[in-house]
Amino acid sequence: MKRHPLITFFVLSYAIGWGLIPFWTFAAFSPLVAAFVVISLTQGLSGLKVLGLRMIRWRVRWYWYVVAIGLPLTAVTLTVGLNVALGASAPSMVQFSSISTILLVFAVRLVNPGDGPMGEEPGWRGFALPGLQSTLSPLVSTVLLAVLVTGWHVPILFLEEGGLQPSFFVGYLLGSVGVTFWYTWMFNHTGGSVLITLISHSAQGTITISGFWAAGADLAQANLLFGVVASAFAIGLVVFDWKAWRSPAAPETTTLPQAIPPKGVAPAAPA
Repeated sequence: MKRHPLITFFVLSYAIGWGLIPFWTFAAFSPLVAAFVVISLTQGLSGLKVLGLRMIRWRVRWYWYVVAIGLPLTAVTLTVGLNVALGASAPSMVQFSSISTILLVFAVRLVNPGDGPMGEEPGWRGFALPGLQSTLSPLVSTVLLAVLVTGWHVPILFLEEGGLQPSFFVGYLLGSVGVTFWYTWMFNHTGGSVLITLISHSAQGTITISGFWAAGADLAQANLLFGVVASAFAIGLVVFDWKAWRSPAAPETTTLPQAIPPKGVAPAAPA
């Protein structure tokens, strides 16, 4: 574990997350647990402190809060418009019937470790991404993370009604890859704020595509379209901010894993 903390983290995330599949549940909190376990055993209290500070890093430019909430909501809005334009029935507006309920759902998702935002963000963005960016560019790090995060999500498709329909399946995978790029971009531009990605992840799941259409062809098409829209946004972020994706990540967005050197090899001196 101490020699390969990142590998250990991903193995634990998959093992814990997939371990309850025979009981038809999915442990969304597994990246959070895996991060705490690996950091505790490889970096100790100092590593946990770094993660904790990233999770409460709120002093960022005000417009990043707008971006964090606005980006996923814009993607959903475009998806709904495209779906209707392509022949889907009129979307249901039931999920907007109570603003207080929307705010409550958003707030609970922010702090509930059993839900996606709190269960995933401290692990994927708080630990894995900084570790990858210590030796790789943000672009390469995000590609690797997107593949691993998307693979980790695959069992959820077996729990969703219609999840294995080709359009639903492809849309879900494209969406997972796309939002991984969103979150890297936000994380790196806010000096390593996991809080910003938590907020964005919470917003993404508060107003959902499934809230507009019941299970069926309209929902499957909408999920495919969301995947396409999310991926298009991700490509745009890479193209228009290419230098940031290819340049070394800022020190505050990296964490060099404290690996134990092989026997007979002295630790490298600090730069």
